[in-house]
Amino acid sequence: MRGLVTGGSGLVGSALIKALRADGHEVSQLVRRAPRSEDEIQWDPSSGVLDPAQISAEAVVHLAAENIAEGRWNEQKKARIRDSRVLGTRLLCEVLAKHESPPKVLVCASAIGFYGHRGETKLDETAAPGEGFLPRVCVEWEGAAEPARAAGIRVVSLRVGVVLSNEGGALAKMLLPFKLGLGGRIGSGSQHMSWITLGDLVSVTQRAIEDEGLSGPVNAVAPGTVTNLEFTKALGRALGRPTLFPLPAFAARLVLGEMAEDLLLASIRVSPAELMENGFRFENPELNGALAVALEESGGR
Repeated sequence: MRGLVTGGSGLVGSALIKALRADGHEVSQLVRRAPRSEDEIQWDPSSGVLDPAQISAEAVVHLAAENIAEGRWNEQKKARIRDSRVLGTRLLCEVLAKHESPPKVLVCASAIGFYGHRGETKLDETAAPGEGFLPRVCVEWEGAAEPARAAGIRVVSLRVGVVLSNEGGALAKMLLPFKLGLGGRIGSGSQHMSWITLGDLVSVTQRAIEDEGLSGPVNAVAPGTVTNLEFTKALGRALGRPTLFPLPAFAARLVLGEMAEDLLLASIRVSPAELMENGFRFENPELNGALAVALEESGGR
């Protein structure tokens, strides 16, 4: 298979490319900088530059987007979060839709932020979007793939949860304070966290490429959703450290502003209903085993 990946230098993209190439697939990347090898193709989503003549792929995986957890949110940061997702997806999909030899499948990253803060409600792919900044962005993000859908390309929108890996993402940022014995619950700790290991997310993405029965939104989360308090205790046990230093909700809001509300204090209890109905088997469906795997991947202990 000839594949094309955006966001290939990120945590998920680099792991996915490695896995696809290990399976014998030919993979090219779209990059915003000057290409450094023959398998790299330059594009500029912000200015609408993408040469269709350089694209030849049977499957496209679109992961490129501004990191929402780096830097305090202000209007400029929020605009970059939105534009990097919506403008890049729209440009890619418009080019693919008009291509003389379009891909069979497009797998686009999305996020469980689509659902917003929903308390104890269990959310599958049929749930309506929530309210607030992240749900609005996710709705536009997924909607930007419509040109590809209209052209007959099978589009899968992976609504990704918290990715567990000590090589990057949320877990990597938690490790130092937890190793120092300074970890603890955030706010009340009752908010639900929907997570997935990096390895399972790569497998989910590969399944989305291969399985013609998957299309539309797919929740890329493990079935073992936990509360923030349960996650905190499990991570403390995995590291052999106490978890006695909670971060009050008001302090999180003071330090991080709006980002704290959407990323740390929101309760999003998501079910991977589509994956389960299509027979996907998670390697790490429960948190304790998942943390052990994530911490051992690069000697995280």
